[in-house]
Amino acid sequence: MLQMWTALTTMLLLLAAAVAAASGATTHGGCLPSCGGVDIPYPFGIGPGCFREGFEVECINSGPVLAGTPLRVVQLTLDPDESQVMLPIGWQCYNVSDPDDTYNNWDYGNTTMNKDGVYRISNTHNMLVVVGCNTVGFVASKRTEGGADASAFNTGCMSYCNNSASAQDGLCDGVGCCHVSIPPGLTDNYFNFREYDHSTMMEYSPCDYAFLVDRNNYTFRRSDLKMNTKRTSPVWLDWAIRGNSSISGDIPSCKQASKTDQYACVSTHSDCVDSTNGPGYNCKCSSGYQGDAYLPNGCTNINECANPAKYSCYGVCSDIEGGYKCDCPAGYQSRYPRTERCTQKFPLAAQISVGAIGGILVLAFLAFFFVLRKEKQRARDFYRKNGGLTLEKARTIKIYTRGNLKPVLKSTNVIGKGGFGEVYKGVVDGVIVAVKKPNGRSVLEKEQFPNEVTILSQVSHKNIVRLLGCCLEVDNPMLVYEFISKGSLEDNLHRADNKELLDLDVRLSILEDSAHGLAYMHSQTHNTILHGDVKPANILLDENFSPKIADFGISRLIAQGKDHTRNIIGDMSYMDPVYLQTGRLTDKSDVYSFGVVILELISRKRATHSDNNSLVRSFLECHQTGESMTELFDKEIATTGDLELLNKLVQIAVECLNLEADQRPSMTDVAGRLVMLHRSRNP
Repeated sequence: MLQMWTALTTMLLLLAAAVAAASGATTHGGCLPSCGGVDIPYPFGIGPGCFREGFEVECINSGPVLAGTPLRVVQLTLDPDESQVMLPIGWQCYNVSDPDDTYNNWDYGNTTMNKDGVYRISNTHNMLVVVGCNTVGFVASKRTEGGADASAFNTGCMSYCNNSASAQDGLCDGVGCCHVSIPPGLTDNYFNFREYDHSTMMEYSPCDYAFLVDRNNYTFRRSDLKMNTKRTSPVWLDWAIRGNSSISGDIPSCKQASKTDQYACVSTHSDCVDSTNGPGYNCKCSSGYQGDAYLPNGCTNINECANPAKYSCYGVCSDIEGGYKCDCPAGYQSRYPRTERCTQKFPLAAQISVGAIGGILVLAFLAFFFVLRKEKQRARDFYRKNGGLTLEKARTIKIYTRGNLKPVLKSTNVIGKGGFGEVYKGVVDGVIVAVKKPNGRSVLEKEQFPNEVTILSQVSHKNIVRLLGCCLEVDNPMLVYEFISKGSLEDNLHRADNKELLDLDVRLSILEDSAHGLAYMHSQTHNTILHGDVKPANILLDENFSPKIADFGISRLIAQGKDHTRNIIGDMSYMDPVYLQTGRLTDKSDVYSFGVVILELISRKRATHSDNNSLVRSFLECHQTGESMTELFDKEIATTGDLELLNKLVQIAVECLNLEADQRPSMTDVAGRLVMLHRSRNP
């Protein structure tokens, strides 16, 4: 028997109030708002006085972890009340000399991580996966109900193999891999295996594995029969205000908690909601308000009229406290102004004219019926060919019709052109989006398109452009992304009519956040994603000059162990020379390109391939000879007090440009060093 790991976690929370800015957002004064690109909202917090008891987070190596544990935090949200962490897998391996003898990670699995009772393992997001041949794996769990521990119970599944070729990629139905849903209310968890003779399968299945994982974040591969025992998996946790149930056994409901001085819903215009996964409660802002219900004055009024895409109004919108009014102007009428358009009060003659025109339109529609029917059949054929039936099952991607995107695909809406095709700006379903229409030389192979788009749509990071959906009813599928308002970093640096100065603090923030986004793609997704075309044109800036990495969707998704490709579309001015010579694309190829971006940002000079990249050559020559680089820096930021910092940025860039790829730092290292530089400038 192998006891894998006991669940989850301790975070200490403290109520903190601070003043709202003009936006009305309430912050906790002096507390870190984020760590490693992950937002830390109250009741979570870092450091004394910044969290409520049971909700402490530590910022270690530029990344958040649950206090007192090695578990890395990926995401924390107030609504829904969820957190995502990376948990280790459970494993049991067999000795080659004596297959009946086993060794495992028993000691690691005995770590207690939920002593404050804050968390429950989400039964709606997670599943139990068992990988191995001829093994039964199960989770022996303890459920807490009403503040008391209920009896332990088991759930699990069996996986078998006839031979080394039995297991198939993508299938987890009992051959090499099996999975099963988990019940609600789980706190402590112990993984166990039923032992069998592995003497005939040691070569291809030397170990058994069991782990909880986000059910949308794991796809079985035959290579997983020999997976790394240090691997971690993303798991969702439901959290709530529960009190210290491990000590007193008293977990209050909303009705009970509101009568105590420990009541967590302290903001005006907040509501209490009993937890749906185990005892306890959560706090939400009331309808018409938004913010943090755990802070005094944390819930502020929503101006619904400023967001017509979400709050419909076909009349005249007026914001009121906790809601909004919608009325038709004088001379117009509508039964329901919010959902039906306001129409003029037409006289009888006008109504007859409108009816006649409507009749003509009906006849025109009938005349074109057969042509439209043929066109619809053609669209259905494209839909099936482009993997529509597969993508229908993915919950993270929206499938748009040609009709949805037709108003956007006009020549007047083109905002960019490149090797991938054309980019259009428009409004779809009330949301401003960017639509990428590929040309005939699209880099995405149609056979692999559905799986790649599904995985890319699950990428979630504040510094990466979010893929919203795709249109499959055309020969070359179109991709729909969120729209980023200020355009690319290249435009902001080099466009002649640009009026933005981009001071040194802004440029440091752009480099720091861009590095976090690339580090996430390299090391924090289930499958490593290599960008392959890192350059200023693919770093977009929002209204606050916060960067978002774009165009990673045209890169090939590289599975573990398959790192050779010639299919990357890249700009030669930023391309890794090692890749150009060998065809071997790795995460260090993106590191090289990022080094060129650093030099371009601090010099405001273009990197060009045609003249053997004089920008890179100039900096490298000065660095090697020890000459001053002051003349190479952008005069807008090359002040005497900042030269030392600029030289340190050059040092980071030079290390990224090392022709020995193995000697280059990782993007995680680069991000950490940029964070320290920025902090040293603004202590």
